[in-house]
Amino acid sequence: MTAIRLLPLSVALAAAATLPARAQNLVTLYEAARAFDAGYQSAQYQFEATVAKSEQARAATLYKIDLTAAASISAIDNTAAKSKQGGYDVQSATLSASQPLYRPGNQIAFEQSKRQIDVEEQKLLSAEQDLIMKLSTAYFDVLASQDSLAYLLAQKAAVTEQLASAKRNFEVGTATITDTREAEARFDLVVAQEIAGRNDLQVKKLALDQLVGKTNSAPLPVKLPLQLPPVQPGDVAAWVQKSEEMHPTVRQSRLAFEVAQMEARKAQAATLPTLDLTGNLNMANNNGTASVDTSYRTTTATVGLSFNMPLFSGYAIENRIKEALALEEKARTDLEAVKRSVAQASRTAFFGLLSGQSQVKALQAAEASSQSALDANKLGYQVGVRINIDVLNSQSQLFDTKAKLAKARYDVLLGGLKLHQASGILKAEDLKQVNTLLAN
Repeated sequence: MTAIRLLPLSVALAAAATLPARAQNLVTLYEAARAFDAGYQSAQYQFEATVAKSEQARAATLYKIDLTAAASISAIDNTAAKSKQGGYDVQSATLSASQPLYRPGNQIAFEQSKRQIDVEEQKLLSAEQDLIMKLSTAYFDVLASQDSLAYLLAQKAAVTEQLASAKRNFEVGTATITDTREAEARFDLVVAQEIAGRNDLQVKKLALDQLVGKTNSAPLPVKLPLQLPPVQPGDVAAWVQKSEEMHPTVRQSRLAFEVAQMEARKAQAATLPTLDLTGNLNMANNNGTASVDTSYRTTTATVGLSFNMPLFSGYAIENRIKEALALEEKARTDLEAVKRSVAQASRTAFFGLLSGQSQVKALQAAEASSQSALDANKLGYQVGVRINIDVLNSQSQLFDTKAKLAKARYDVLLGGLKLHQASGILKAEDLKQVNTLLAN
């Protein structure tokens, strides 16, 4: 019988997709996405707006100066004897200034605005981490789809050769028509899978292009054999502790609790008096009045203190205090809920990563076993103790295992980034470490 030869995987990979001359690595595509993504840019502008708003709150603690001016002209037409005829004009200008001396509510509002800047900073960090994960997921989705299509093409080539062998053996009378029909059925199935695989790859590439704002983006593949980095530290409690300290959502909730505490203090400050330093400088120039011809100029300067003591406001202040205290307790419970949620997410990501690494090892062993099974079935088919369907099933199992192994490797790389995100320490520098695992 004619020996059945399996095409090298490198041939299938070359047939699936030729690597572009200017493929992009993970960091390059992330920088493009960072400059293009509308969600991240929105978070940046919101941060800038919050900084400006904080300066507005600061203005309430500083002095205030106003300048007002007025001029008027009057005409007189009086028929009474010895009365002034003609007209007169008046010009005046007033410079007023005030400086808060004791307004605790304004100072608390300014402190709240600074905390709000910190909140928006954490939201910006969270948006950056989300973008890192979206880009990384889209990147490895393309690679996984490329690998899947490559293995389908390699399987198609092997099935094609197996079909040709079955036809030759049928023609010489050493095999039945069943072998040919089985090979044809498997060939048709692989063709259908190839069509679906090409469509999936196109969709994944479009998703990556839309994220980075470029067309025909081409991610670099990983280097094989791939040495997956270990989980460091290997204790889940350490990751949970990091999440409770560093996660942007926890920090946002903690800052929100501090703002709520300040809001309660501000509500209570409404019962306190206020004291302002005021000053006015008024200058007026008058060339007479309706009854006096004499012109004169006056300059008046005034410095004083303005004191205000709230006595009764229809219980508005008292109920505002109750509201603020209730919202403070709500913020406290919200913080505890966020801590628990983030801790659970860190545990899930940690054990998911460990499971993924174990799965990679198991699939590597399965790949070796599937290869051995295929070699044994090919030899058995040659000597007549195995039928064509045995070889076809072995081929299908081998390529399916290879595709699952490639996907599991990508899932582990993504799992490491997800663990960092769940613990709140994910940053763009983490992509550089993944970049070292990519082909140059």
